[in-house]
Amino acid sequence: MLVAAAVCPCPPLLVPEVAAGAAPELDPARAACLDAVGVLAASRPDLLVVVGPGDGSAAGAYPAGAHGSFRGFGVPLDVTLGAPDPAVPGPRLPDSLAVGAWLLERARWTGAPVEALAVDGRAPAGKCAGAGRELAARADRVALLVMGDGSACRTVKAPGYLDERAEAFDARVTEALGAADLAALDAVDETLAYDLKAAGRAPWQLLSGAARGAGLGGRLLYEDAPYGVGYTVAAWS
Repeated sequence: MLVAAAVCPCPPLLVPEVAAGAAPELDPARAACLDAVGVLAASRPDLLVVVGPGDGSAAGAYPAGAHGSFRGFGVPLDVTLGAPDPAVPGPRLPDSLAVGAWLLERARWTGAPVEALAVDGRAPAGKCAGAGRELAARADRVALLVMGDGSACRTVKAPGYLDERAEAFDARVTEALGAADLAALDAVDETLAYDLKAAGRAPWQLLSGAARGAGLGGRLLYEDAPYGVGYTVAAWS
């Protein structure tokens, strides 16, 4: 059963070395993410699963020991998911899960075993919810670290340019995540989310499926749109 969840954005810019001179701008987001991970630790889960978007061949499960790298962003920084098994070479994490692994390292996670799941961003809501229910049934006490950004269309300088629908979309999603409103998350429009380049849509709907029947409440820790991209941090417990 799901006992806790942390919702965090997944831009590589969350890593200070990647952000470089712009790093202080995201300090409040980083602090909120670490607070959310603290809620996961306090829930004392038997299993922690990091969930994030990963299209194409990157979609799928990743074991402890999977590695990620920010070298593609010009930074000689590597991360490892959880405690690796030296007998099993870990596969390469997609960027969203690498940011999640970095957060856990930053928080000095020493709790439950850690695994990860990259969700195809085009997966329909029902499939996402079903995957969430399967994750929640994996152990008596399951926690999720859910990585995903909101729209990337909040300003003319945003990655997806300006779309007038983006601000209202992010507001609805942020309200749903902050309130742990499962019905509202289920109702997030897949086509609109795709149009607005909202990478978090599939992970959020997976979270909704995992939380069904768990009776969790939500708390909003951070909301902003730096660089024209919607970032939300919330904790469920």
